[in-house]
Amino acid sequence: MSGKALLGRFGQALIVVVLAFTLAFVLLQALPGDAVLIKFENPELGLSPDQIAAIRAAYGADTPWWQAYLHTLAGFVVGDFGYSIQSGTAVGALLAEVVPQTVVLAGLAFAAAVVLALAIAFAATWTPLPWLRNALASLPSVFVSVPAFWLAMVLIQVFSFRLGWIKVVGAGPLEQLILPVLTIAVPISAPLAQILVRSLEDVQRRPFVAVVRARGASRAWVLTHNVARNALLPTLTIAGVLFGELVAGAVVTETVFGRAGIGRLTEQAVANHDVAVLQAIVVLSAAAFVAVNLLIDLVSPLIDPRLTTEVRLAA
Repeated sequence: MSGKALLGRFGQALIVVVLAFTLAFVLLQALPGDAVLIKFENPELGLSPDQIAAIRAAYGADTPWWQAYLHTLAGFVVGDFGYSIQSGTAVGALLAEVVPQTVVLAGLAFAAAVVLALAIAFAATWTPLPWLRNALASLPSVFVSVPAFWLAMVLIQVFSFRLGWIKVVGAGPLEQLILPVLTIAVPISAPLAQILVRSLEDVQRRPFVAVVRARGASRAWVLTHNVARNALLPTLTIAGVLFGELVAGAVVTETVFGRAGIGRLTEQAVANHDVAVLQAIVVLSAAAFVAVNLLIDLVSPLIDPRLTTEVRLAA
């Protein structure tokens, strides 16, 4: 990818993040209620109106919206996300505590989803039995229709309460990740497997596959060395799009399993109308989504060199 094209991609990514910040700011400011008043007008706190007014001024609650927008945007640029109204803690400190746990959960879940999708796709392509091929190819449709919260409940009921294989309380660091990872991985694997199955079938019908087979290559060799590489690119592209679903799945899963992470922090921020925390989470998620898709754009030409030529021609 040329320097000009790379600079253009970075510019587009920056625009997307700024738009996400702006949209989140507008929507959060439009929400009914005042988080400062909700927290500090509690009679048990015994605060006077002057004290509450001073607190509102400290949080910038009385600032005109355009000043608040510019102040918040300037803070985000230098890494200052503000302070949580609910806890009084810096939002950056709250994120630093929970982001690593969510990254570990999401990373393991995505890896498990890729393994599951590859297993389904290659098994459906490899098996000579039509009924088994159709059954395996239909699994993604079942997986994608399963709600994450329902799947989490079923996994807990079966593997923890019925079989007793995985502890709900007192589980070790690795053991407590198994069910949350499966909860996220199953629905994420569905579109990956669907795209991969279709891509494998499409590539196998191309003329070059027949030529390679005619030269004496076995079916397994052709599938692993020729077909798989050509079928991988559409799957890689959809993987970037699925990042948003991965984040959403983490939010639901962490809430159901009571895990500390972005999901729990989001749920608490929504319940407490904690605008600063919600704003930071939205922008962080948007930035991560953009970064993942930008990385895929950079890696795709390495898988299919023809994309480099197409980019140069477009430039």
